[in-house]
Amino acid sequence: MRLLPLVLALALALAAASSAAASASGPRSVLRTVTDVPAAVSSGEDADALFCDSWRLSVETSNAGPWRAIPARCAAFVRGYMEGPRYASDSAVAAADSLAFASGALAAAGAGAARPAWVFDVDETLLSNAPYYAVNGWGSQEFNETSFDEWVDAAKAPALPSSLKLYNELRGLGFHVILLTGRTEFQRNSTEANLLFAGYQSWEKLILRQPSDIGKTAVKYKSERRAATEAEGFKILGNSGDQWSDLIGSPMATRSFKLPNPMYFIS
Repeated sequence: MRLLPLVLALALALAAASSAAASASGPRSVLRTVTDVPAAVSSGEDADALFCDSWRLSVETSNAGPWRAIPARCAAFVRGYMEGPRYASDSAVAAADSLAFASGALAAAGAGAARPAWVFDVDETLLSNAPYYAVNGWGSQEFNETSFDEWVDAAKAPALPSSLKLYNELRGLGFHVILLTGRTEFQRNSTEANLLFAGYQSWEKLILRQPSDIGKTAVKYKSERRAATEAEGFKILGNSGDQWSDLIGSPMATRSFKLPNPMYFIS
């Protein structure tokens, strides 16, 4: 029995020594710092991929602020994102979140006089201009209004599959679907033709920029049109767009849903 106190004292001494060593070396962090990134990731193509993925997050969260073109080193990254499965997956998750909200929003709104509405942007929200940007640098080149207008006139932009599915599901729930785009009134015929070509039907109204709207920021223009829409007796429960300027400003929807777009920025 005399051996037990000796063993206990030895164990306590070892524990104290271990604790002192840990204190001397500092606490162990579960977070990796920039200098912890493996050498293989700190150079060449891996460094570009790491930077560009972080840059895309900055763009989507609006931390990057206004920008005119994607960083030159990110052209391949943006192409891979847009052509690969990640863009489709990110868009599908946004659509699923939208539908989950929509189902409950109608019940919460009750049977008031206001007509429940959902606002959609058009470009990179309902229609994909990826075929255009595929031959125009995926956003690495500054916007060319002339060539883009020619693309719009062709009316061949495909639907974003997840958005088309959401669009039809919202109509099935009883939402009034309102399309609010930065395209001009001169592009109404081609825009309607393209929407029908892509599979969209039976929208409540398609709102385009009028001559009096030219020069207004997207935030000002779209806010004014949402206000006019609610003044007509609609209640905008949901709003989907690929730019923050599609979503912010007063009045805002009850909930807004941002779709991914690393190719361009609209203020």
